[in-house]
Amino acid sequence: MKFHRRRSWLSCVSISESSVLSINLALILTVLTLVSGMVVALDKFVWGRDGEEGGGSVARQTLIEYSRSFFPVLLFVLVIRSFVFEPFRIPSGSMMPTLLQGDFIFVKKYAYGLRLPVSETKILATGEPERGDVVVFRLPDDPSINYIKRVVGLPGDELSYERHRLVINGEQVDLQQHPDATVSEPRFLERLGEKEHEILIANSGYVVRDGIYRVPQGHYFVMGDNRDNSRDSRFIGAIPETHLVGEAVRIWMHMDGLSWPRWDRIGTKIQ
Repeated sequence: MKFHRRRSWLSCVSISESSVLSINLALILTVLTLVSGMVVALDKFVWGRDGEEGGGSVARQTLIEYSRSFFPVLLFVLVIRSFVFEPFRIPSGSMMPTLLQGDFIFVKKYAYGLRLPVSETKILATGEPERGDVVVFRLPDDPSINYIKRVVGLPGDELSYERHRLVINGEQVDLQQHPDATVSEPRFLERLGEKEHEILIANSGYVVRDGIYRVPQGHYFVMGDNRDNSRDSRFIGAIPETHLVGEAVRIWMHMDGLSWPRWDRIGTKIQ
């Protein structure tokens, strides 16, 4: 499941399986913040050092006024978006039934380390992904595109996936039919370590990239909860730690098209 960027509050990003180039909103926001901050600094320490109010040309004064107004807002948004939380929207079904089309989610940016905007350089280690985490990451062969999947394999693991059964380091992952499963919605409960979550297996006889996979050091093996409809590590390979964006933690809105919001999903913790 892939993210492409759309303009919205705090640069809310949309997630889909289609190949769409994304606008580098982090770069735009960073540049605007730096430019407005430089104007404010110049006004305080250079242009206004004589203590004169209203000095300079009309164009300069207009620039100063706009910079003074927007700099605090831009800085606040940049800090929140880069280091705390970033909102995303889900428009496709490769993470069903955990995430539905139309879900708006919060991603915790500091879960796996603080990274500088634009360069994505880690400046502080704060944690590592655990098996079962739902993570957002940048696509290795095109970092301008973001994906969301569930971590199933940690560095050094050996995984086997055959006929919809997952084996990790020789131990078969517990998989049970969901009590509310139906023919039209074949849901199962899968347990990864201490974490239990739902997955979809559309066709038990349908084979999707069965095989044995070894996770390199510094990488993570990820899969979608909609196992027969997900372009994940079976296709794109293991994900380098350097490409992690954050952990998906909570649904803050659900709205699909022109339909009414699903109030029951608002505030739901992502398991």
